[in-house]
Amino acid sequence: MHPALSVIFFTTASGAGYGLLVWLALYAALTGDADPLIGWVGLPLALALVTAGLLSSTFHLGHPERAWRAMSQWRSSWLSREGLAAVLTYIPAGLFAAGWLLADRNDGIWSIAGLVTALLALVTVYCTAKIYQSLKTIPRWHNGFTVPGYLAMALATGGLWMLPMLALSGAELLPIALPTTGFLLLSAVIKWRYWAVTDHAAPTATSGTATGLSSLGTVRLLEGPTTSETYVMREMGYKIGRKHAVKLRQLAALFGLLIPIAVLAAVLAMPGSGIMAGGLVLLAALSGSIGVVLERWLYFAEARHVATLYYGAEFA
Repeated sequence: MHPALSVIFFTTASGAGYGLLVWLALYAALTGDADPLIGWVGLPLALALVTAGLLSSTFHLGHPERAWRAMSQWRSSWLSREGLAAVLTYIPAGLFAAGWLLADRNDGIWSIAGLVTALLALVTVYCTAKIYQSLKTIPRWHNGFTVPGYLAMALATGGLWMLPMLALSGAELLPIALPTTGFLLLSAVIKWRYWAVTDHAAPTATSGTATGLSSLGTVRLLEGPTTSETYVMREMGYKIGRKHAVKLRQLAALFGLLIPIAVLAAVLAMPGSGIMAGGLVLLAALSGSIGVVLERWLYFAEARHVATLYYGAEFA
């Protein structure tokens, strides 16, 4: 599949934003702390990432002005369910933000609003993942790794972006740093298994089974179905060399896992928090986000649509 920048930005930015909303809500519910620095930086950042990501996703549509119509098909479409969940999340998120930023409170109804926000944020990420996982025509996406991978990475990147605010406010880092490290490791395990399984998976279809001519021998394309580039060739026939894929996987692991975990370990070994700790965990957040962008680019670039069988591909 062609790795469209709008979709990559959407899945990474909104994932980090929703993940950050989850950590903000849990932090508020467990501590009752309404620290203005955390609130005034964290909530606008989370909502900005979510909104920017959702808006960017419309640029990949043929008619972005009709995007609102997608929400009418929620009974059968994961895209529609994602849109509805995303819109609904803004309601409790607004109440949560009002309590934290205007009333300086994170207890009672304001805490409940935060927890509802966290739940709907996770539901939205789940729906986003299901959009891709439900596509049987793209075998590399239609498996059990897509949904947990999206959820784990959202929580990992959200946690990484939560830590700089905690450090600068002087709050304890350990309660967020430890589970964030856990989700980083979980993301790595899921991704490693995803690559191992999908790289060696048997083809789900070949040019012979697609045309129904496999009983006659090997099927090869004599002439292309079109004389000019089409949407299928441009969007679904993208190819990336194995050598480049391996290098990008290594870079994704370096930026997305090794650097963030090393930085978090160094910060936790330091006494207290403050500007230096804040700078280090900010470095971890930036590195982790770069790693997720690389992973997401590969996620799209390595996928192959079965429609390419009619354009010369031997298997999918």
